[in-house]
Amino acid sequence: MLARAVKVKSKREIMRRTKNQAGFTILELMGVIMIMGVLTALVLPTVRVNAVRAKMSEAIMAFGPCRNMITEVYLSGGSSPGPGQWGCEIDKDASQYVDSVTTTVEGKIRVTLQGFNDGRLNTKDLTLTPLDNTGTPMDGTEGTVRSWRCGSALDGTDVPPQYLPSSCRG
Repeated sequence: MLARAVKVKSKREIMRRTKNQAGFTILELMGVIMIMGVLTALVLPTVRVNAVRAKMSEAIMAFGPCRNMITEVYLSGGSSPGPGQWGCEIDKDASQYVDSVTTTVEGKIRVTLQGFNDGRLNTKDLTLTPLDNTGTPMDGTEGTVRSWRCGSALDGTDVPPQYLPSSCRG
């Protein structure tokens, strides 16, 4: 019987100890909050850059109609119809993130950005330039478009490279 009383007493102590240790200490909570803050500080910039890149894909899609038109003109053996005369230009509010689409005599396409709510990107230009067999920009006369150069500062792109998709970094 004595053993049983000791056993009951130890159960009571355990119960009492559990009641006193309910919850977390302030240091444990501060540690968890600090870890969450550090992780947020590391991840948030990456999330923002990827969100801008997703918006930038709409600007890249704006090149499509002009790219096809310019390629067809050069492939058919024709020469440049002149700046802004390729038949694919848009003067104002082309889409949510594209303000305008313009072309040059050589066929270089310039997309002006808007709606990013970021001073580093609003009113910036993104370019796509047709290249011939030697890798030089087309000159507006007959020739074959071999490839396209996207996002090059040489062509007038002033969008910071970290915001461009990997396929459009000059």
